[in-house]
Amino acid sequence: MSALSRVASRSVVLAQTNIDTDQIIPARFLSTTERKGLGKHAFHDWRWLADGAPNPSFAFNREDNAGREILLAGRNFGCGSSREHAPWALRDLGLRAVVSSEIADIFRNNALKNGLLPVILDEAIVQRLMQRPDDTLEIDVASRTLRTPAGESFAFPLDSFSRTCLLEGVDELGYLLARRDEIQRHESAHHKEQIHAR
Repeated sequence: MSALSRVASRSVVLAQTNIDTDQIIPARFLSTTERKGLGKHAFHDWRWLADGAPNPSFAFNREDNAGREILLAGRNFGCGSSREHAPWALRDLGLRAVVSSEIADIFRNNALKNGLLPVILDEAIVQRLMQRPDDTLEIDVASRTLRTPAGESFAFPLDSFSRTCLLEGVDELGYLLARRDEIQRHESAHHKEQIHAR
């Protein structure tokens, strides 16, 4: 997982509410455990027409949205099943952050474990940002803030452990492995204390 300290990008807007994980990555594409390549299936049933041609009206098929790393989404994004493939697909699609007024808890946790930053802001703020998708937003993980070109700064919730993992580019296991020596010293000291206490 690559470290994430800052995202500066224009946005892709999906204003629909209740976008569930089956819309993000349909169940028929869940047979793989590979993360790479899932981006082509992200939002599959919205992105492609029945004949396999790109749907020209879908936001991710518009040429001017290419390369954008921030998704501005409607309320209750990522609801539904707990499939970890959903954040995998969004990361493979090139996204680094999802901004919404409500993000489903299981999706949020899966996103954080896979280097996709969930940013929760008030609904009124999200609606304002959606009106200006060509503004370059700056999201700073360390300070837990989203800034607009107009100089506005909005704080968002991010627990300290998830923040550290994102900044270091590790998941929970990677976090523990990076502190193996410290853990072994603690275990050794604890073992000696137990022996002396007998």
